[in-house]
Amino acid sequence: MVTRVPMTVAGAERLREEVEHLKRVERPRISKAIAEARAHGDLKENAEYHAAREQQSFVEGRIKQLEGELSHAEVIDVAKLN
Repeated sequence: MVTRVPMTVAGAERLREEVEHLKRVERPRISKAIAEARAHGDLKENAEYHAAREQQSFVEGRIKQLEGELSHAEVIDVAKLN
């Protein structure tokens, strides 16, 4: 059984905007940084490469987390509660 998470319309929109930003801005920026770091040669001792891969891991994890929260969200209208 999936537990629904109550969320306001504004809260859900903020999460959607963050997901879009991560996908459209951060992913391409990190991919470019990884490609540039690879061009520098030896990856074992390439701090730029390892930092970019760490950022990539963080961003992918955050996207997955946000999409999970949104998929379990029960959007509520606060105005109707009053």
